[in-house]
Amino acid sequence: MFVPAATVRRAGLTESWHFAAAAVVTPEGRSVFRLGGEDTCTFFRSCAKPFQAVPLVRAWLAGEADGGLDLTDEDLGLICASHAGGPQHVERARSLLERGGLTEEHLLCGAHQPLDDRYAEDLRSAGQKPTPLHNNCSGKHAGMLLACRLLGLPLERYIDPEHPLQREIFAEIGRFTGIPAADLAYGVDGCSVPTFHLPLSAAARAWAALAAPRLAELPDDVAQAAERLLEGMARAPEMVGGPGRFTTRLPQVTGGRVVGKEGAEGLYCLAVRGPVALGVALKIADGSERARDTVSIELLRQIGSLSAEELQELENEGFYRPTIRNHRRIEVGAIVPELELEEL
Repeated sequence: MFVPAATVRRAGLTESWHFAAAAVVTPEGRSVFRLGGEDTCTFFRSCAKPFQAVPLVRAWLAGEADGGLDLTDEDLGLICASHAGGPQHVERARSLLERGGLTEEHLLCGAHQPLDDRYAEDLRSAGQKPTPLHNNCSGKHAGMLLACRLLGLPLERYIDPEHPLQREIFAEIGRFTGIPAADLAYGVDGCSVPTFHLPLSAAARAWAALAAPRLAELPDDVAQAAERLLEGMARAPEMVGGPGRFTTRLPQVTGGRVVGKEGAEGLYCLAVRGPVALGVALKIADGSERARDTVSIELLRQIGSLSAEELQELENEGFYRPTIRNHRRIEVGAIVPELELEEL
């Protein structure tokens, strides 16, 4: 199921190993590469966010000609985000709510410290406590509440699996992954909405469909929503992640050709646009983040989706083959991806 994917080296000698599994799939649903077990199952976690936003964007696009809700690239990026909790993220989440006549009191995602330590320290220095707006999922939840407004659905308990909005989301997850909604296993995510348990191949298929929805033969309104969501993520990656984060830098370095999204417990999904559209889903077996970025980059390198210049830039910024330093900032080792994709 899982195979060695990266080693942690100290003084050039192996100290630890990270195991992983991955799937690479076309928009038509054909598996073309795998690492370990492509049908290894895990929870979709935050990699599901673009698909959870499809009901909102479909409703928005359907009513756009009537001069209704206006959503920018930055809005769409935040709705798909696991954001860093900076002022720019908090204020945009608040703005989304206000456009629906809502406040942070409507958010049911809970509160936690900003993911970025700098923003967390700023809060502490100001003597403030985090609010639900600082939750990395506040954009997703604001989007769900806006969807309820546009679709005329109740705001109360919008997170419940049986809420009409969540049933719509189940249908979209089923459409993109190829798993019938009735067959989707699910649990409760960190932000309290349903999260879906599915094979990596299904997750990769969904992200491939996001990259090229017309090739995936999605209905026209769904395809338009998918195109708009991915374009928002590509154009406003600072909203999807935050300063210095891999999810922000990857589309910046590739000019939006490659867009990725992290999920908790070592999950990462990628949409590759261009002449050969692909979706990639990676799971680090132990759920850690330490090797996730460098293994993701190595997967992209092996499928030919990064140029030498792009690879070098990501390495220079510490995402590929990252250096390990001790408490005195002395370089003592590195995390090295060591894997070989199997072509199918």
